[in-house]
Amino acid sequence: MLHHHPIDIDHGTPASGSSESVQLVIDGREVRVPKGTSLMRAAVDAGIQVPKLCATDSLEPFGSCRLCLVEIDGRRGFPASCTTPAEAGMVVRTQSPKLQSLRQGVMELYISDHPLDCLTCSANGDCELQDMAGVTGLRSVRYGTSGQCVDGVTGRHHGGSAKDESNPYFTYDPAKCIVCNRCVRACEETQGTFALTISGRGFESRVSPGQDQAFMDSDCVSCGACVQACPTATLQEKSVIALGQAEHSVITTCAYCGVGCAFKAEMKGNTVVRMVPWKDGKANEGHACVKGRFAWGYATHKDRITKPMVRARITDPWREVSWDDAIAYAASEFKRIQARHGRDAVGGITSSRCTNEEAYLVQKLIRAAFGNNNVDTCARVCHSPTGYGLGQAFGTSAGTQTFKSVEQADVILVIGANPSDAHPVFASRMKRRLRQGAQLIVADPRQTELVASPHVKAAHHLALRPGTNVALINALAHVVVTEGLTNEAFVAERCELKSFQQWRDFVSLPEHAPEAVEAVTGVPAAELRAAARLYAQGPNSAIYYGLGVTEHAQGSTMVMGIANLAMACGMVGREGVGVNPLRGQNNVQGSCDMGSFPHELPGYRHVADTTVRAEFEAAWGVELSPEPGLRIPNMFDAAMAGSFKGLYVQGEDIAQSDPNTQHVSAALEAMECIVVQDIFLNETAKFAHVLLPGSSFLEKDGTFTNAERRISRVRQVMPPLAGLADWQVTVKLANALGYPMHYDHPEQVMQEIAALTPSFRGVSYGKIERLGSVQWPCNEGTDEAGTATMHVEGFVRGRGRFFNTRYVPTDEKVTRKFPLLLTTGRILSQYNVGAQTRRTANNQWHDEDRLDIHPHDAQERGIRDGDWVGITSRAGQTVQRARVTDRMQPGVVWTTFHFPESGANVITTDSSDWATNCPEYKVTAVQVSKVMQPSAWQQDYAAFNREQLALLEQARPPATAVGQ
Repeated sequence: MLHHHPIDIDHGTPASGSSESVQLVIDGREVRVPKGTSLMRAAVDAGIQVPKLCATDSLEPFGSCRLCLVEIDGRRGFPASCTTPAEAGMVVRTQSPKLQSLRQGVMELYISDHPLDCLTCSANGDCELQDMAGVTGLRSVRYGTSGQCVDGVTGRHHGGSAKDESNPYFTYDPAKCIVCNRCVRACEETQGTFALTISGRGFESRVSPGQDQAFMDSDCVSCGACVQACPTATLQEKSVIALGQAEHSVITTCAYCGVGCAFKAEMKGNTVVRMVPWKDGKANEGHACVKGRFAWGYATHKDRITKPMVRARITDPWREVSWDDAIAYAASEFKRIQARHGRDAVGGITSSRCTNEEAYLVQKLIRAAFGNNNVDTCARVCHSPTGYGLGQAFGTSAGTQTFKSVEQADVILVIGANPSDAHPVFASRMKRRLRQGAQLIVADPRQTELVASPHVKAAHHLALRPGTNVALINALAHVVVTEGLTNEAFVAERCELKSFQQWRDFVSLPEHAPEAVEAVTGVPAAELRAAARLYAQGPNSAIYYGLGVTEHAQGSTMVMGIANLAMACGMVGREGVGVNPLRGQNNVQGSCDMGSFPHELPGYRHVADTTVRAEFEAAWGVELSPEPGLRIPNMFDAAMAGSFKGLYVQGEDIAQSDPNTQHVSAALEAMECIVVQDIFLNETAKFAHVLLPGSSFLEKDGTFTNAERRISRVRQVMPPLAGLADWQVTVKLANALGYPMHYDHPEQVMQEIAALTPSFRGVSYGKIERLGSVQWPCNEGTDEAGTATMHVEGFVRGRGRFFNTRYVPTDEKVTRKFPLLLTTGRILSQYNVGAQTRRTANNQWHDEDRLDIHPHDAQERGIRDGDWVGITSRAGQTVQRARVTDRMQPGVVWTTFHFPESGANVITTDSSDWATNCPEYKVTAVQVSKVMQPSAWQQDYAAFNREQLALLEQARPPATAVGQ
C-alpha cells in the first residue's frame, strides 16, 4: 500500500507518563522504558511485535484475548504482556515453542466461531484476526468452523446472526464478533457515551448497542470510535464494503468545527474510501465525531457547482461560461460600480471554512485591488467579542490553552457552550477528565447533556435567564473578592494594580451580590456562591465558553468579565487553567488572524498604524487606506441606503446565517453585483450575479488554524472538481481587477504571511511537515513548535488589565405581546447553516429545525409534542414543529438554524454587541402559538427557492449563450 505519511505503529497500550525509567531485557535486547510501561509496549519500542487482538494503544489494557502471553524468568505461568508492567531487571521472552502452542490454541478457538469468508470479506487486507492467524501459524481447526461438521459433530456458532445495517455509515455483523471488547471500551474510554455493552454470558456473549437494540435506536452518536477499534469486519464502514481497501492515504484536517481534527484520508485514486482520525493529530489524538468521520460525502454531491455562471439580474437564468469570461465579467462589474459610485461602494467577505492562505488573499484583494478596507468575516457574527474582550484584557484575542490542557483541570466552568454537540471531540476529552474526578460548573439556560447524564453530572448548574450573563459573572466575582478568594500574589505580579483596585471596588458593591442579582439571573444565590468558591479554590480551574457568551448585546463585556475572574483567581498561564473560546467553524480563528476585519491587517494590527501600513504597502506595492472599512451589518445598511453596490463573498452564506433575514435579503437585492464563490448554490448565491465554483476541503492545499491556535496542514486529496482551487480564483480576479498577484502554490502565500505577521514569523510548511502542527505565536521568541500555553510569564500586553463590567439589560425584554425568550444553538449531526451536512446521511438524525419548549409553556398554549407552532418576534414570524422537553426552563425556547426553510433568523433581530456588532442571536423576545400552515415568509421563501433552482436548471453551456 502506498502511504503519503509514516505508517502508524500500534504500541498495544498507552504510553506511560512517568519521568522515571526502568531497564529490562526482551528477547535478548536491552530496553529502557518509562516506569509503568507495559511489556507489550516495551517490546514494540524495541522493534518486537507481540501477537494481540484485544489490545490497542488508544485503550487501557484489558487482557482478554490471551494472545500476548510472554515468559518471564523467575515467574510462573504466562502473563499477558499488555497488563504486565515492565520492571527493572526483568528478562522476558516473547517467542518459545510453548508460547507458540498456546497462541495457536487460542486462535483455534477464535476461528472455530468465525466465518471463513476471508477472500470476500470487506476487511480482507485490513483484518487483525486474519493477521494473527498467520502470525501464530494456525493451519487447521479441530473444532470446525461456523456451519462446518467435524467427525459428525457441528459445534455451536454465531454464523447465522443477523447483521445490523440500521446506521447509514457502518454495519454491525455479530457473526464476525470475537468479543474482544475493544468497541465497548472505545465507546467508554475514548468517546464517553457508554452506548455499547456485552450482552449475554459465556458463549452467548455479544456486543450490544443499548439493550439489544439496533445502533440507530441506541444512544450511539456514530463517532466511529468502535469502528476504528474493531479488529475484524464486525464493525465496518459501508464505504469500505462498497469500494474495498484503499491504496494510499493522505493526512489532512477536518473542515467542520474549530477543534481541527487531523484525519487520514484513505484513497483509491481520487476517490475517498474512508476518513480515519489520525492518532498523531494533536487536537484529536485519533478520535472523531460523526461529521468529520463520516459526513464528507457532500464533497462529491450532485448539487456541486462545477461550472462558472453569470447573469445580469437575479430573475434571469444562469449562463455557464468559461473561467476567464466569468472572472472578466465580475471584474468589469466591480470596476463599473466603483467608477460610478466611488471606491467604497464594493467590499468582500472572507470565509471561515477556507484556508488561511485563501482568506489572506481575499482580504489582500479587497485592500489592494478594491482600494478600501470593506472586508469582514463570519467571526463578526460569532466570536468578534472574543477578539475585542481578550485583546483588551490580555493583549491577544485567542484562547490560552491546548485542548489537552483540560486533562490537568480540577474545576471546569463551561459558559454558554454545549461541546457535546458543537465540539464533540473536545467534549469527549473533557468528560474523561470529569470521570476522573474533576468538578464541573455549567452556566447555561438549558439543561444540556453535560448538566446531567448517566456518566457526567455538573456540581452546579447556573441556569441563568438569557441576557443576564454579565450580572452572573459580576456576582461570581463579588463572591471571590468579598470572601477573600482572590490570588493576591498573582494579581500583584501579573496585573495592573490600579485597574484591579477599581474593579475590586466595583464588584464589591452590594448590587453585585448573588442575593441582589438572583431576581435578575434566576440563579439561586446559594448555588452561585458555591460555584464561585469552587472555581476560585481550584487549584486548577479552566473556563470554556461558546456563542452563548459572545452572541449578546453585552458579548464583549462578558468576555472581559470572564478575563477578570480568571485573573483575579490566578487561573491563567499554566496547564489546566485558562480562558478558552470554543470556536464554531474550522478556520474562524485563522480568518481573523489573516486580517479579515475591516480595522485590522493580518496579525491584528490596526490599519491606522502608519508603521504597520507602510510595511504592507512596501510588500504589496500599493497605497493602503488608513480608514477602517464597513462591517457586515454596515454593508447591509449602506446597501439599503444606496451607497454599497458590489460584494465578493467567498465561502459564506450570509443570507441564512446573519440575523433579521428579511433585512439581509432586501440589502442583497439592492446590490448591483454580488459574486459568490461556493461549492453549492447556497442561499446567498440565489441573490448573486456571478457564481464561481468553490473547492471543498478535500480539494484544498493550505492550512487551518483551530481554536487552540494550532496551525495544521490541509492537503489536497483530489483535484478541484471545477478545475481551479479557491486561491487560484482569487488570484485571477485580482489580476483582472488590475492588481497583479503571482503565486504558484499556497506555500508561497504562507511565506508572505510569515514575513508580514510577527506571530506567524516562524511558521512554514516544512516545519509543519516535521512537527505535525505549530501554534502561534510561533517566531524567534518561542519554542520551535510555537506557544502551547499563552501568558506563562506575562501577558502579551504586559500586565493584565481589569475592566468594570456594568450589567446593562438587553433591549430584548419579555412583554405581554412577546412573553418568551428565544435562544439558538447547534445540534451534533448538523453543522452551521447545514449546506454540507444536509447533503449527507446525517439528515437521518436531524432533518428539520425544531423549537424546544418547556412543558409548562406548552401546556399554557395547548401545544403538544410535534405540533406546528408559529414563532413571532418584532422582526418577523416563522413556523416550526415543537419539541416539548423539560431540558428547557420555563419562559425560554430554543431552536437551531441548520435548515434555510425553517427561517430561524427571520425572527432574530438587529440587536448586537456594543463593541463589535456581533448579533444578539441568544436573546429574542417571542410569542409561540399553534398554527396550521407555514408563515408568510416561508411561503414566499418556498416560491423564491423554486424559482432559483429552476433558473439554475436552465443554465446553458457557453456555446449556446454566445451573443446573448
